[in-house]
Amino acid sequence: SSPGLLLLTSFLLHVEDSHASPTRLVCDNRLIQKYISEAKDMEKRTGQCQALPTLSCPAVLPLVDFSLQQWKSKSNETKRQEILCDLALLVGAVVEAQGHVTLECGARQLSQLYQHANFFFLLLQTFSWEAGPQEPGCSPRTVEQTHVSSIFLTYRKLVQGKLRFFFHDLAKDLCK
Repeated sequence: SSPGLLLLTSFLLHVEDSHASPTRLVCDNRLIQKYISEAKDMEKRTGQCQALPTLSCPAVLPLVDFSLQQWKSKSNETKRQEILCDLALLVGAVVEAQGHVTLECGARQLSQLYQHANFFFLLLQTFSWEAGPQEPGCSPRTVEQTHVSSIFLTYRKLVQGKLRFFFHDLAKDLCK
């Protein structure tokens, strides 16, 4: 999946949650909790789908686990870039999986996951710091998975982990 395609996809996507302004999302802790519980929910519902196909072409997913110690030492811009890279891969994996999952059960969750992941992808692009030169491009650690459920698991871990901590860090500056 080419970066161009991803940008186009993001551009064409209508973000249903556009009423949640970036600052509000960061400052109102209940919102991120809502996204976490929705992520768990999607994951659970996908787990209940009967006969989800194994992906013939493995999805390339970002490894989203991280050490809090290392995370705290990074600048907000580095964190933002890192999460954007993770989300770009994730959105790509969802699009790939959508080509294989034709049953309504999995397809519905995938399209919901696509909207959520893309919402964060677009949202993070609205935060920018005058950080001097752009950091080098993405080279996230990745893993190949053939189970659709692992895409949902990755998304949940990303929202519960890096994203939640990122918003927490931003809140210190934005929510005086």
